Amino acid sequence: MTRVLLQTSKGDINLELFPKEAPGTVANFVKLIEDGFYDGLAFHRVIPDFVIQGGCPNTREGAKGVPGTGGPGWRIKCETSGNPHQHKLGALSMAHAGKDTGGSQFFIVNGDRRNVQHLDNVHTVFGQCVAEADIAVVQTIKGGDRIEKATVTEA
Repeated sequence: MTRVLLQTSKGDINLELFPKEAPGTVANFVKLIEDGFYDGLAFHRVIPDFVIQGGCPNTREGAKGVPGTGGPGWRIKCETSGNPHQHKLGALSMAHAGKDTGGSQFFIVNGDRRNVQHLDNVHTVFGQCVAEADIAVVQTIKGGDRIEKATVTEA
């Protein structure tokens, strides 16, 4: 089991990752966490009852560039085929601008499944909030709130 902790300005979000179903996406996310990539980044896209999105390096304090348009400098393939996980409250998924264009931006569902089910088989679900307390933190995140530190807690 692989777990990560996102320490945010609103509290901690514990996530369980799905390496069996999305090995490339999980490996990429873990590498970025271990490299400190996410530390200090803001949630730049927050839509109530839909998603909170972060992972854009253009949101780092002092960074230039348009928030929501940055990445790590590479792209990863979508892992939707054969992935049984659905977008639902607390799901962790890879954001992208089109098939096989993901990199570092991710989102966590903060609303009802009926609002996100159209994302199934389009975006790779690669994790899930561990507990209700984690979902509660997700639901308090506002645009501009930051990931203070991201850590792999179980590999």
